[in-house]
Amino acid sequence: MTDKGDLDAAINSYKQATKIQPDYEAAQAMKLHQQIHICDWNAIKHGKERNSTLGTVKQHVSPFAMLYFEDAPERHRLRSEIYAKNVYLQKPLPFAPRRPQRPKRLRIGYFSADFRQHPVAYLIAKVIETHDRDCFEVYGYSIGPVTDDEMRRRLIKGFDVFNDVKDMSDQDITLLARQNKIDIAIDLTGYTRKNRCGIFAYRAAPIQINYLGYPGTIGAKFFDYIIVDQNLIPNESQKYYAEKPIYLPHAYMPTDDTREISSRPMTRSEMGLPEHGFVFCCFNNNYKISAGAFDIWMSLLLKVEGSVLWLRRSNKWSEANFRKEAEKKGVNLSRLVFADRALMSEHLARHKLADLFLDTFGFNAHTTATEALWAGLPVVTKLGKGFAARVAGSLLAAIDLPELITDTEQEYEALILDLATNPNRLAEIKQKLAANRLSKPLFNTKLFTKHLEDGYQMAYQQYFDGNKPKAIYVPE
Repeated sequence: MTDKGDLDAAINSYKQATKIQPDYEAAQAMKLHQQIHICDWNAIKHGKERNSTLGTVKQHVSPFAMLYFEDAPERHRLRSEIYAKNVYLQKPLPFAPRRPQRPKRLRIGYFSADFRQHPVAYLIAKVIETHDRDCFEVYGYSIGPVTDDEMRRRLIKGFDVFNDVKDMSDQDITLLARQNKIDIAIDLTGYTRKNRCGIFAYRAAPIQINYLGYPGTIGAKFFDYIIVDQNLIPNESQKYYAEKPIYLPHAYMPTDDTREISSRPMTRSEMGLPEHGFVFCCFNNNYKISAGAFDIWMSLLLKVEGSVLWLRRSNKWSEANFRKEAEKKGVNLSRLVFADRALMSEHLARHKLADLFLDTFGFNAHTTATEALWAGLPVVTKLGKGFAARVAGSLLAAIDLPELITDTEQEYEALILDLATNPNRLAEIKQKLAANRLSKPLFNTKLFTKHLEDGYQMAYQQYFDGNKPKAIYVPE
């Protein structure tokens, strides 16, 4: 039912399951996950304290299902550890002895369920193409659906070797990676949909890295490293991650500095926006929007005359809940505008019709923040505690816009209000973003790839020297 988009029916099914077995935590977590997807904030608020303990004692629940529920990295790690301990019972396949000589070219394998038109693919494609072939052989292992789209064709061409392994067992995929002599296996899926963490439980490579797809720890001993930056995981937060961090010097997130922005002329009226008036925008998935963030946005609409809030259209239930909450706050429903899906180049271009991108809290804009910044639209964020709640801050730091990072909800609202009512200050921010876009590290794919490769080399050297994984700091 969830895959078919019938979220209401899915919620009712989970409700029935919890009536039959009230202590069935996996069903409770999935019910909560679907309620978050439809932004049923009243249901989420009810029993919040009890729900915080789901998957943290004995029973295991999907860590991904609970990631949106709270910004609590200590509980995210606990859920991941309990889940991994209960689900991945296979033993690693025995390894051949370490090679006596360091290979001239490291073989790196990227494993993903999303080698298609998907946010992860948009982020990683140019990196795969940019890897230094004098130092690396780059393998792709597709564990997700087979599609015939432009992005998948680009990725297949970008890898030195591309394997569609969707229909193979975890053990057989591991054996294939061993046969390919992969030195470093990078999982781009983590605990997101259609993941195959069992491959890594069997040990596909001597070094295994959790990267990009899942914004948190896998909580398992079979992952050695997680790729991050120090804005994302400060040193004092390493305790919330089972993996050792590989710290890149700027942002952890890859970008594609050749992404096309459509030049087709667009108007606000074409998008259902007012020709005059301030346009607040948030193209994050609706499930990232919390009651607290939405309350602030409604307050801003009431304070900024003629303003509108431009949101991504996701599902009919979340849209209805947004309208209901707006009415409660006394906001005219005409001030909520919903954007339909568009071609990526046109989606990037339509950002130019907005004035300011408003970030969400517990689960930030990730790929969507890079899209806004690439298109020249400033993003205001609030730093949280966990990985998912610090990504936009990481991106803004890498493009040298720290003035758009706030620490509290009060600071967040005050900054947005100031920018919305002070056109000169907003113009200065936009000019700085335009100047920094191609001069700062965030959108320098070649520089990013070099730092990522340095991280791989340092991790491999640590292994080759016979040492256990440790925190790695890639120099600038």
